Amino acid sequence: MLESNNPRRQSWVEIPEDSDFPIQNLPFGILSRNGGIKKVGVAIGNYAVDLSALYDFGYLDPHEFSHDHFQNDYLNDLLSLGKEKVRALRERISFLLSTDSNELKNDTKLNQILFKASELDMHLPVKIGDYTDFYSSEDHARNVGKMFRDPENALLPNWKHIPVGYHGRSSSIIPSGVAIHRPKGQTIPKDSDQPIFGPSKLLDFELEMAFITYPGKELGDSISTSEAEDYIFGMVIMNDWSARDIQKWEYVPLGPFLAKNFASSISTWIVTMDALEPFQTSGPVQDPEVLSYLKYEGNHHYDIHLDVMIKPENAEPTIVSQSNYKHMYWNMAQQLAHHTVNGCNIHGGDMMASGTISGPTPDSFGSMLEISWQGTKSITLSDGTERKFIQDKDTVIMKGYCHNEDVRIGFGELSTKVLPSK
Repeated sequence: MLESNNPRRQSWVEIPEDSDFPIQNLPFGILSRNGGIKKVGVAIGNYAVDLSALYDFGYLDPHEFSHDHFQNDYLNDLLSLGKEKVRALRERISFLLSTDSNELKNDTKLNQILFKASELDMHLPVKIGDYTDFYSSEDHARNVGKMFRDPENALLPNWKHIPVGYHGRSSSIIPSGVAIHRPKGQTIPKDSDQPIFGPSKLLDFELEMAFITYPGKELGDSISTSEAEDYIFGMVIMNDWSARDIQKWEYVPLGPFLAKNFASSISTWIVTMDALEPFQTSGPVQDPEVLSYLKYEGNHHYDIHLDVMIKPENAEPTIVSQSNYKHMYWNMAQQLAHHTVNGCNIHGGDMMASGTISGPTPDSFGSMLEISWQGTKSITLSDGTERKFIQDKDTVIMKGYCHNEDVRIGFGELSTKVLPSK
C-alpha cells in the first residue's frame, strides 16, 4: 500500500468529515487567483496547495522537477514525466501535509502556498489533444437497443466482443462552471421526410467518467491490459451532452456529429489512479469470452458512486439518478488496450470517456433518454415542474465519490447551466 493511501494518515490541515478531498486523495488541477497566472494545484479539504510556490520555496526536488512543471496552463508537462515521478510527487505532498511533518505547517510563507478553495478559480486541467468516447455500459446499450431496435436483440453483434468507441471533439470540452447554449441543428419531424433547422428540443445529459493518459508508446506499438494502468493518470466526472433529436437524424451512417460536439463538461480536479486503488473491484463475467488481447488479470473496475441532479433556476436540486461506475462491462484497461492494439499512439493529456453509465434499475439510468424512456415518462422536480429532457436555465449537477469504512475519496462537483440558443 502506498503511504499516501494509508487510512491512518492524518493532516494538520483542517478537513471536514464529509470532504471529497482528505489527505488520502490529493487530486491535481489547474488554478488561479484573482485572474492571475495559472498554476498546478492539489486539493485538500477546503484548501488547495500551489505547487509552483511549493517548488519555489524549496520543498520539491529541483533535479526531478522545474518551475515550468508547476507554473503552467495545463498539467501536460507534468504528465510527460510519467507515472513514477508523478506518484513520487504525490507521496512527497502527502508527507508535507501530514502530521508526520511540521516543516510546511510552521513555515512563515505558508500563506503563499496554501489557499482557501473559495478564493480560487479552477480551469480545464489538461490540454486535450484527442478525445475518445466509448460505449461500455451494458445496461445503457441494452436500454438504447430496446428503444431504437429489436427489444429481443438489443445489443449489436459486436458489442460483447469489442469496447465500441468513436473519436470525439476535444475543442469543446469545458470545465465545471462554464454554461452552455442549447445547440441547433437539423431534426426530422414526426411523420415527415423533410428536415427542419432549429434549437434542439431533446437536450440530454450523459453521466460518464473519463480517464486522462500519460504519454503512451510510439506509433505502431500497442499497450496491453497488463500495462494499461502505467499509462493512466487519473479520472474526472464527465457530462457528455447530447441533442437526441439532432442525433436521431444525423447518426446514420457515421455516428454522432453535431448532436455531440457542441459541449462536453468535466469536473476540474483529476483524482489519481493511485488514490482510487483501494476501491478497485471485480467486474462482470464477460460472456462470450473475449479475445486474448482483451483478457486481463486482477480487478480493473472501480466502485465509484455517482449522483445526477437537475436544478431549475431559483429552486433546489433534485436527484434524478444514482448510479455506479462499477456497472461498466468494459474496463479502462480493456479500453486502452483496444484503442492501441492497431498501433494508435496515445499522448499525455488524451481523454477517454466511459460512455453513459447506467445501472440495472430505473433510478440508476444515466441519461434522460432512459429515465423518461424516450419521452414517454416524466419526472417531478423540487419546484413541482416536470422534465422529460433538459430545459433552458436548468443546471445539471454531477457528483462522484468512493467510500469504505476508512476513507472517502471524491471528485468534487460538476455543474453546468443550460442557456437558450444563440
